[in-house]
Amino acid sequence: MLNDLYPAKRLSDAAAAAGQAGLDALLLTPGPDLRYVCGYDAHALERLTCLAVPAAGDPFLVVPRLELPAAQASPAGRLGLELVAWEETDDPYALVAKRLGSPAAVGLADRMWALMVLRFAAALPRARQELASTALSPLRSRKSPAEIAALREAGQAIDRVHAQVPGWLRAGRTERQVAADIGEAIIAEGHSNADFAIVASGPNGASPHHTAGDRILRAGDAIVVDIGGTMPTGYCSDCTRTYVLGEPAAEFAAYYQVLKDAQDAACAAVRPGASAESIDAAAREPITAAGFGHFFLHRTGHGIGLETHEDPYIVAGNAEPLQAGHAFSVEPGIYPGDDGARIEDIVVCTDTGCERLNNVTRELVCVPA
Repeated sequence: MLNDLYPAKRLSDAAAAAGQAGLDALLLTPGPDLRYVCGYDAHALERLTCLAVPAAGDPFLVVPRLELPAAQASPAGRLGLELVAWEETDDPYALVAKRLGSPAAVGLADRMWALMVLRFAAALPRARQELASTALSPLRSRKSPAEIAALREAGQAIDRVHAQVPGWLRAGRTERQVAADIGEAIIAEGHSNADFAIVASGPNGASPHHTAGDRILRAGDAIVVDIGGTMPTGYCSDCTRTYVLGEPAAEFAAYYQVLKDAQDAACAAVRPGASAESIDAAAREPITAAGFGHFFLHRTGHGIGLETHEDPYIVAGNAEPLQAGHAFSVEPGIYPGDDGARIEDIVVCTDTGCERLNNVTRELVCVPA
């Protein structure tokens, strides 16, 4: 599967994209850009690891000598890519600069550390520095069949965790205790990392990015549970469901139905050619019509892949047309203050519409108090 996820063609595609973006080379340090192009999930260290991808010329991967075995064992070691090991007393920035010559513009990995940005600025004083995403984002945002399969696997894994959540929600437990159970289950269900477990009960549900704390769950609480992790493939999961401990208040049940209708409407609007902002508008229309518009505090969604948040962003002002292969969240929320609710699925734009990658129930789950 890794050979399909990280094909050798990515190197030539990245080089071509760099040239089209007006860049003479891409300089990719540890992070999702590097992993996307060559499959190497490198440690982020003060020692430089850098994949250089000239728009014209052969790419090469510069690694500290002690990291060479790891690079060779990664998918990058199967690409026919030149691996250049440097010793502790070498200057790896000068090494990269000498091989590149005198580029006029370079694209730096979006997650590159500032200390490396400045070292490259000194080593390549005539080169204008741009973001590598100007070249790579169009490639990364449109997923291949292998990437969609990896995201589908991630979605199924996080669905299995959500299916267990009602068993951990009991009056007298804390948010932190529930989050710990969820974190263990994320790993048990196949993820390599548990990235986050938002457990937001009662009034904390009105804070979309609440950090699980010591609040004790009580009968009648609405509980927003937003969870995700990273699979061994590198691809991420992210799914939100809302639960109630006991019977929901009538007002809460009413606005939850509005929210569910909004999420359904947004998913139904997904198709090639539709703008990202039109999906956001489709989610907002029923929420606004019901009088809850000012309680919808955030964009409708974000792309997902090797990062939980990446292009395309489903937000007003983004007129980018969707393409088959775009994968992103659809997650409207309503946050009145005393409580809150959110429903989030990862979806893929297909040739004909929308495929949901999360299929655990979207109904309001009432857990016996």
